[in-house]
Amino acid sequence: MRRNSSELWRLMRSGGTYFGTAGAFSLAINLLYLAGPLYMLQLYDRVVPSSSQVTLVMLTIGLVLAYLALAGLDAARARVLTRASVRLDRRVTPRLMEALIEGVAVGPAAARGQLLRDFDSVRQFVSGSGIHAVFDLPWAPLYIAVIFMLHWSLGAFALGCSLLLIAMALVNEWLVHAPLSAANAAAARNYGFTDMSLRNVEAIRAMGMTEGLLGRWNGDRHATLQRQVVASERAAGMQSTVRFLRLTMQSVILGIGAYLVIERSATAGTMFAASLLLGRALQPIEQVTGSWRTFASVRAAMNRLGALFAAAPVRDKAVVLPRPAGQLSVENLSYIVPGGKKPILQGVSFELAAGEILGLIGPSGAGKSSLVRQLIGVLPPSAGVVRLDGADVWQWARNGLGRHVGYLPQDIELFADTVAANINRFQPGDDAATIAAAKLAGVHELILRLPQGYDTWVGEGGAVLSGGYRQRIALARAVYGDPSLVVLDEPSSNLDADGDRALAECMVELKRRGVTIVLVSHRPQTVSVADKLLVLKDGAAELFGPRADVLNRLMRGPNLQSVRSA
Repeated sequence: MRRNSSELWRLMRSGGTYFGTAGAFSLAINLLYLAGPLYMLQLYDRVVPSSSQVTLVMLTIGLVLAYLALAGLDAARARVLTRASVRLDRRVTPRLMEALIEGVAVGPAAARGQLLRDFDSVRQFVSGSGIHAVFDLPWAPLYIAVIFMLHWSLGAFALGCSLLLIAMALVNEWLVHAPLSAANAAAARNYGFTDMSLRNVEAIRAMGMTEGLLGRWNGDRHATLQRQVVASERAAGMQSTVRFLRLTMQSVILGIGAYLVIERSATAGTMFAASLLLGRALQPIEQVTGSWRTFASVRAAMNRLGALFAAAPVRDKAVVLPRPAGQLSVENLSYIVPGGKKPILQGVSFELAAGEILGLIGPSGAGKSSLVRQLIGVLPPSAGVVRLDGADVWQWARNGLGRHVGYLPQDIELFADTVAANINRFQPGDDAATIAAAKLAGVHELILRLPQGYDTWVGEGGAVLSGGYRQRIALARAVYGDPSLVVLDEPSSNLDADGDRALAECMVELKRRGVTIVLVSHRPQTVSVADKLLVLKDGAAELFGPRADVLNRLMRGPNLQSVRSA
């Protein structure tokens, strides 16, 4: 994770110029904060003894001007940090979205959605008030040094107070870290469960699952709140303790100063100036302690983002290869889920010539969907290689390979956009290619019957369309742009007789054009167009060869029942 964490920090450092400017402003701001103690020192040591009204007026004007400059610099620092958060958003979010798309193995979609919220929390922290304390904290030694200049005993007391509050901040971390981490993890799971429930609201209502689901949701929510309460109570108790100590220390230093005045070792101005300086030195420490929950949440978010980048590293810049003919070669392919032990695929090998159709069959859980995701370069293999025209699919530039590959997943969700945008893969401008893909998929006439035709808004996930419509539009998307390889995972699961006929005609036309097709299906009529069959069982290739030969061997062997159960 170290390399990918460095990648994350490299992206975060894109706001370095802004952070450097904010640091310079912080130096000026903290120097200007010395105006108050200096004013107090001069007031008691020069103005009052001399009764000089002119000096009083001049010092007061100087103080007001210093505070005006301080306010302007503080506002400018806030603006700079806001610009830094915008810069970070522009630099990090494209890479973050790429990692979320490429890192399909990092967890369910709900968990990946939490990562977007994680970055938002980091961005909001950069532009929020909590980071101001971080910029002010390094200048606390400046105030302590000035107190030492006033009197060594006052400086020693101020140094001891600062070290004590720092120790209290470390104790606060020790007390809050465990319950806060547990609360954040529980909250992420609860958000994921909520997102999943909202995506399946029809099934929940239809089968009367609302009461049971609410019970589960409330239980998870209660557990999350309990952990948050523990963390909040500990943090609040520590913050109150730190505030008590700071106020007490500011009063005690007045007492020490008064003793020094009595002993004629210091002036009255020194006494009051030291109290103001100590308050300013301790203030950022108190603010950091009070904002510790925010700091801990941001740190956890950064760790999760770093883990995402580790799961989806940037691919080396690939050579743009010419359009492939479609020759597909799978060499000793194996795949194990990250963190798992049992292989989902093991030692799968086969070859397809350009223009051949492969029917992929086998029982449920045999690894068919995992195999097709390997073929299109979505999942990196644990071992082995998938080659398209002799080139490893992971050596292709992602956008370059995507133009030559069509993919129809088993679980179809259209994007919340128009029918045309869903077919043309968000590449507007070529209406002829969009219509050609729809005609090839046999869905052109159906689209024309929609209220706005190709401009019809399909809703989130294609909710306004039937399952058959969604599947046929997704098929049109798969064949858009003259691909060389088309992978169809259960393409007929939601189709009626007309849809089956359109699918068969589409595959015949694709074969005529020399397109290589990998077809996963349990319907005999769907795989009847295949040139070859591959039978998967327990992640291994059990049979492979011409369709007629494989079917004959299945009819004669004990595997027939397992294949029929696919």
